[in-house]
Amino acid sequence: MPISACIITFNEADRIGDCLASLAFCDEIVVVDSHSTDATRAIAESLGARVIARPFDGFRSQKQFAIEQATHDWVLCLDADERVSAELRAAIEAERAGGFTTAAGYRFARLSEYFGKFLRHGNAYPDRVLRLFDRRRGGWRGTREVHEAASVEGEVRTIRGDLIHYPYRSLEQQLAKTQRYARMMAEHDFARGKRATLGKLVFAPSWRFWRGYVLRGGFLDGWHGLVYAYVRANYVRQKTVMLWLLQNGRPL
Repeated sequence: MPISACIITFNEADRIGDCLASLAFCDEIVVVDSHSTDATRAIAESLGARVIARPFDGFRSQKQFAIEQATHDWVLCLDADERVSAELRAAIEAERAGGFTTAAGYRFARLSEYFGKFLRHGNAYPDRVLRLFDRRRGGWRGTREVHEAASVEGEVRTIRGDLIHYPYRSLEQQLAKTQRYARMMAEHDFARGKRATLGKLVFAPSWRFWRGYVLRGGFLDGWHGLVYAYVRANYVRQKTVMLWLLQNGRPL
């Protein structure tokens, strides 16, 4: 069964090469690029990818467009900061050898690197994601353009192996990224009629921290786990404050 790998990019020249190298077992690689100003497109094309330029109109929409351009119905979706590990590749190839007859889609754990250490506890891991599926039975659905997730009609199986994730180049980049995501989520929730409360303003960030750092064992990752838990709690605070401002008619 052939597989099309689908990736969306924007200024990923420093990371796209490793991502594509981990997808060498796929039969096709489709890259949808949001008009990068660096060498992303040239690098991807030099490594055999079919590159399509398209203005960015949301993470979900861009990923759905990418799978619609694929030649094959079984698609493997990655971000440029992700790589397929050797164990995960073996698991995917085993399912492919069997004709993908056991499920309509497959999920697997995502292992994130955080300032020199892979996080294996807390809210960071196993962070299972559905990324390999039959596009005839699913896709990137819904209206939410941030924190998007694929879904399929039919059984979803979990397979072994990790999707290696290098999400942040620096703390500054992480903070800027989480603020952008917080705004997008606040605007999405506001449009859907969701509202913040004083209770959520006070307790939601604290709960996110204690759930990840204490209840899910984030403290086992040392100072890396502590910083990660703090920054993720701050994301919840930003999102809730922005929603509060929107519902009270204040500009962000």
